[in-house]
Amino acid sequence: MSASRRTGWARVALLAGVAYFVIGRGFALPVDNVHAWRLAAWLVSAAVYAAHFWHEHFRRGESPRGTAFHAAVAVAIGAFALAVAGMVHSLSTAAGFRPAWLVALVAWPAFTAFPAFLVALVAGAVLARLRPNAGAG
Repeated sequence: MSASRRTGWARVALLAGVAYFVIGRGFALPVDNVHAWRLAAWLVSAAVYAAHFWHEHFRRGESPRGTAFHAAVAVAIGAFALAVAGMVHSLSTAAGFRPAWLVALVAWPAFTAFPAFLVALVAGAVLARLRPNAGAG
């Protein structure tokens, strides 16, 4: 396996993580119809997740575990970036530093990456069972 193939997933994960961050920040800006904007953010994020899963599983031919790991890393990157943005915003509007933000820098990525990993792992395993010889030939 070439070095570019082994590290190529990191660039895709970073791109997806940045997309999650942009979606999270951008869809939070409108002050009217907040519920609709949140729903739209969930839907667009789900589309990014599905596209990333498709890329890893079908295009790169990753195993279910590899696909799940790469998807979880992308989600964790986006969550970490959102936690940093929240901390910076809090510092700019509040009177001082709140230690809870240090917890958020770890908790947000963990609490989002774990479900992302599980969903991709199950989906990848199901797809592998449905098409066991897809990679052969």
